[in-house]
Amino acid sequence: MTHLYIEGIGLRGLGLNGWAQSAPVLAGLADYAAAPVEVPLCPLLPANERRRAPKTVNLALAVAAEAFSASGRSPLTTPVVFSSSGGEGETIHGILSTLASPQRELSPTRFHNSVHNAAAGYWSIGTGATSASTSLCAYDDSFAAALIEAAAQVAANQPVAMIVYDVPYPAPLCLVRPIGAAFGMALVLSPQPSAASLARLDLTLRPGACAAPTAAPLTLDYLRQSTPAARSLPLLAALAANMASVVSLDYLTDMTLTLQITPRPAPGWQA
Repeated sequence: MTHLYIEGIGLRGLGLNGWAQSAPVLAGLADYAAAPVEVPLCPLLPANERRRAPKTVNLALAVAAEAFSASGRSPLTTPVVFSSSGGEGETIHGILSTLASPQRELSPTRFHNSVHNAAAGYWSIGTGATSASTSLCAYDDSFAAALIEAAAQVAANQPVAMIVYDVPYPAPLCLVRPIGAAFGMALVLSPQPSAASLARLDLTLRPGACAAPTAAPLTLDYLRQSTPAARSLPLLAALAANMASVVSLDYLTDMTLTLQITPRPAPGWQA
């Protein structure tokens, strides 16, 4: 079992535009209203990079910046784990369309936006961070993979941020890989409790398929099922409710990742 302490949260999704606005909805204290995902252009980036950045990058950087702001930690010295189930589909679509056309010259901007660590590159440009970054893809289990990787780094006694994001593919790619809606979330995690700690998270990875993955709040469970990054919604809902709880997640085809959430006010939460 691995202990993590959550210090900051970032969130963007349908009707979930920022953690402060979304937490009452996730906790069942406010009605949910589906609304377009608000993905602002990242103010961290220089103007020329801001124009080039695709939606996936802006989404990832928006939730990362929100989580870091809440935690009070500096992104300059905090390692980051980025994870997406498929990366930048709009750019891949553009590249494939170009290669299928008579004029097959590829734009260098298209190329550098197509790589899976594009968000990590823009993050280092925008923040000036020189700490390590990891970019992962584990298809529908990309959220769980990011959390496991982050936990491994926290176990080495260092804070780390994890950023998970997905954006739907354009047609015709969406016909073979449907993603329900854009969704991004971020957590800043620490090996030790601090004044900024919101909760303790205990991770256990066991062999055996998950008998019943934990669902999201009823009005949002369709998003959990249709967007891989939104597999994080049961955890986010538990954090918003500020109650001790257990969340079970599928991982690969024959593993179960169990998350035990202990909110800060609970006795013994630092243990």
